[in-house]
Amino acid sequence: MNDIERIKELYKEYWECMISKDIAGLDAMMADDYVLMHMTGKRQDKKDFFRSVRSGELNYYSAEHDEITADVSGEKATLIGKSKVVAAVYGGGKSRWRLRGDFTLRKENGQWKLVSSRASTY
Repeated sequence: MNDIERIKELYKEYWECMISKDIAGLDAMMADDYVLMHMTGKRQDKKDFFRSVRSGELNYYSAEHDEITADVSGEKATLIGKSKVVAAVYGGGKSRWRLRGDFTLRKENGQWKLVSSRASTY
């Protein structure tokens, strides 16, 4: 599997872990300095993000991927994923969202790690 294919698979694995609340799986795919920027502009570091997933502030039920693109430049990469996601977040009701995730990645010890992501809609 080449780097582009691996990065696209990592995006799919990310959503599988989000749906199953697999914190260990998410931790393995994220760099220690991972940061998420929500649509609201709220920034969460990895530890706070995991707390939100564990506590039920962030609940994901399904993800149907429309488009996944990746670009690699040496040991760094970018990924844009567009997925229809069913979620209930921050006390809101269960809704279907068209979420776009813009990710940055870097290669650490031969493995691609998510460094940052920015959520928006499409």
